[in-house]
Amino acid sequence: MSEVGDDMRPPVSSLAVVTSESAHQKQKIAQLEEKLQLLESGQAAKQREINYYMLKGRAVRWIVTLYDNIKDLIGENDRRCNGDDDGDDNVTPESVFYICLMGATHSFVNTGRIFCKSDMEYDDYIHMLKKLRQGADSARGDDTSKLKNLVPKWVNQELKPDPPVDHEDKHYRKFVNDACGRLLCPTKMDWNNPSVRAGIRDRTDGHIMTEMSWPAFLYQGYTADANNLEQGLFKSKLLIQAFKAIFTSPSSAKEVAGDGDGANIIENNRHANKDISGKKVKTHVAQIINMQKVTPRSITYVSCQLQFALSSVTSWRSIDSDFDYIQFWCNMVDFFEKAPGRAVQHSVDRLLIWWTRKVFGTSHHAEVSDEAKARMLVNALAVQRVQLDDALFDSE
Repeated sequence: MSEVGDDMRPPVSSLAVVTSESAHQKQKIAQLEEKLQLLESGQAAKQREINYYMLKGRAVRWIVTLYDNIKDLIGENDRRCNGDDDGDDNVTPESVFYICLMGATHSFVNTGRIFCKSDMEYDDYIHMLKKLRQGADSARGDDTSKLKNLVPKWVNQELKPDPPVDHEDKHYRKFVNDACGRLLCPTKMDWNNPSVRAGIRDRTDGHIMTEMSWPAFLYQGYTADANNLEQGLFKSKLLIQAFKAIFTSPSSAKEVAGDGDGANIIENNRHANKDISGKKVKTHVAQIINMQKVTPRSITYVSCQLQFALSSVTSWRSIDSDFDYIQFWCNMVDFFEKAPGRAVQHSVDRLLIWWTRKVFGTSHHAEVSDEAKARMLVNALAVQRVQLDDALFDSE
């Protein structure tokens, strides 16, 4: 009987559902699509990581330091991440730049242990360092190329030199060209004096241009008051144009006024995010890094870029004849960050507020101080109500 029962059971193979060849192909396609999706998501995550590090690298040049080694910054951060922080007794250039980096970038990137190489595999650390360096180098290179063509256009429009500044050939800039020479001329010298011009061009004694003299292009009206050298410093039209070209787009540089508080471009920036057809366009640097006010080191960065654009040097370098760009950068940083007293610091603060209004407009919420807010009607009313309540309570 058992044998008969076994014969009556259907073969195991008959339990399988027969599928067509097309069904098999669809299943394989679905599996491949799933693998492709995983691969693409991994590549997208990798690209986001690359963009993240490159943005940090670019930001280091824009608002922290123009020349210093990024590897040193990472080393300083690693030292602090590991708790090896001796406080103010161990102040090094790297620690100063680290503090500036943390303070300048906290609003637009997640700083902190992401820089700590002790938390990373060696290969990941090398990859991060490579992208940070690429970002830093590309920021400086991109801005140099941008200003190479824009600065001659602005100078020719404003000063109308004859011959005009060449847009392409930098060999005919610096002191070879009358307009570039006037803008680069140290403010203590009179470029309009033929003997001074000849002395500067021939590099005679007493006519050497170094980083220890403020060039005329930094001053409002391109002239300085010998009795008040701070007046008008870092307020030139050309400097503001260069700043806006780098941080808020070349088109915004057209809106620069020679003096006053400037136009309110906040609303213009909102409209500029879309073209005529309504399609979104590329956001500018200030939006990308969430820059809401002008910082001292962003001004020094643009000043160095403008010095280079007016020069005859064709490739970026730290020394141009008698001019040391690194020391020039340090001199400007010291002007902003090492004020000798409260009165001078107040003057620097007013200058930065002026810059913020010129670049970002008059409707800027960050400009309202806590003291001004305390005097506003809502807060004044709140104080009066508390005083009234206290008076009634005491009378009872």
